[in-house]
Amino acid sequence: MSQVNILVVEDEEDILDLVEYNLQQEGFHVLRAMDGVVGIQLAKKERPDLVILDLMLPKLDGKEVCRSIRKDSDISTMPIMMLSARAKEIDRVIGFELGADDYLTKPFSPRELVLRVKAVLRRLNDKETSNSLIRFPGILIDPEKHRVEIEEQDVRLTATEFRLLRCLAANSGNVLTREDLFDQVWGSVYDGYARTVDTHIRRLRKKLGGQQERIGTIRGVGYRFRGDLLQ
Repeated sequence: MSQVNILVVEDEEDILDLVEYNLQQEGFHVLRAMDGVVGIQLAKKERPDLVILDLMLPKLDGKEVCRSIRKDSDISTMPIMMLSARAKEIDRVIGFELGADDYLTKPFSPRELVLRVKAVLRRLNDKETSNSLIRFPGILIDPEKHRVEIEEQDVRLTATEFRLLRCLAANSGNVLTREDLFDQVWGSVYDGYARTVDTHIRRLRKKLGGQQERIGTIRGVGYRFRGDLLQ
């Protein structure tokens, strides 16, 4: 099994040391950055398997780091776990809207951190779901290569957007509630999950272009992917 590299971007050295120690105890290789600028540089250079990103950083805050990663086509699919002392629902929602794959509030249990890291990585590398191609007229979803084609053009999705589209398409014709989607795509449910799902659906539709109408809204319930699978 290849080594898993995790970039931790945190300006408080005691927290950085704590996170590094606990991740190393689980066999992960840890890269360190203490400001947002260095964090982005390491993300681009080292291409880590996961970024643990504090929000309150010098030089460039965590929100801007997250935006920069999501806008860079070379690293836009990189999973991000945010760390923040801000525990209000709106802060968590904003984190997910920026493209975070998970959000952990301070103070946190090192054990919970490790479990959440493993959960994010497990969702990204889930082998239980079939890796067979999913085809609809005008849409190709390739789980094995993490690739999506719309009208024969490659479309770059974040890891979360890809899981969301795959979940919807794999259940074509069935209505999935927001709670169903959040549980299957993010792995847990919290009070602000509905807004997070709606925001990601809106962003996903935009990227699907002429195929965006395949994701239908079922008012008061959730969403349904429309279309017949091609054999």
